[in-house]
Amino acid sequence: MALDRFFRRRRPQQQAGAEMPDLWTQCPACKEGLYNRDLLANAYVCPKCDHHLRLGATRRVEVLLDPSSFVQRSGRVHPTDPLGFVDIEAYPDRLRRAQAKTGRPDAILTGTGTIHGLPVTVAVMDFEFSGGSMGSVVGEEISRAAEHAAEAGLPLIIVAASGGARMQESALSLMQMAKTTVALEGLTARGLPYVSILSDPTTGGVTASFATIADVIVAEPGALIGFAGPRVIQQTIRQNLPEGFQRAEFLLEHGMVDDVVDRREQRAYLARLLGVLTRQTPDLTGVPAPEARP
Repeated sequence: MALDRFFRRRRPQQQAGAEMPDLWTQCPACKEGLYNRDLLANAYVCPKCDHHLRLGATRRVEVLLDPSSFVQRSGRVHPTDPLGFVDIEAYPDRLRRAQAKTGRPDAILTGTGTIHGLPVTVAVMDFEFSGGSMGSVVGEEISRAAEHAAEAGLPLIIVAASGGARMQESALSLMQMAKTTVALEGLTARGLPYVSILSDPTTGGVTASFATIADVIVAEPGALIGFAGPRVIQQTIRQNLPEGFQRAEFLLEHGMVDDVVDRREQRAYLARLLGVLTRQTPDLTGVPAPEARP
C-alpha cells in the first residue's frame, strides 16, 4: 500500500492566489484552439480560417502604426453622470468596472504616429469598454483628434468598433453624432484626408455619423456594419434577409464601403493610400507589392 501511494501520479496543485496563464483562445468561427503567441504574431487573425477576432485599442495601434511611433493624446477627459442614471446598477459603477478592465477613462484612444514613415493622427474605439458605446467623452476625444489633425496638417484615421450611442447618457450621447460630424469638416476645409476603418461590430449612432462620412471607408473581412441589427430589421419588415446581410463583403458589393482589407495588410494598404492622397512617398522597403485583383 505504501509503494502504491508513493508511485501514484499527483496532479500539480495551484497555489492560493496564483493566476493560471492564459495561453489559448478559441476561434469564434472555426472553434480551433489557437496559441495566443501565434495569434498575436498574426494580428489576431485566425491562421486556420482567417476570421478576424476583435482587437483592443492598444493592440490595434500596434497593428496599424510603426513600432514605437505612437504618442497618446487622449485620457485627460473623464466621463461623468449628469443624469444620475440607474438601471440594474448605477452608471458610475458601470464606468468604474469598464475603466478597471481596460485601464482607460473611456472607450477611445487617440494620438499621433506614423505609418511606414507617414505622419498621421489616429482615433481607435475600444469595444472592450462598454461595447465601444459613444458617450460625451468619445465624442469629445474624436472631435479633438479631428481638430488636432486639421491644425497640424495631418491625415486622420478612425477605427470604429461600437454598439452605438451610450444609453446611460441619453440625448447627450446622441448629440455626439452632430458634434463629431462638424469637427470633421475642418479636415475637408483644409483638403486633408480622413480614412475610416470599420471593424466588427460598427453599429448604431457611430455608423450613422462619423464612421461613414470619410473620404475612404475601409472594412475588415466579416465585420458586422449597420444601424439597427439584422434581427430588428427582419422583425420590422417581416422578410428574410439575404445571405451575409450587413457584413463587410455585402456592403462592398452594394457600394457602402470602398474596400475590404485584411488586417495583416492594412498598414501597407494605408501607407499607399495616404501616399496618393497626400502626395508623399511612404517607406515601403521590404514590403511586397500588392497582388493584382481579378
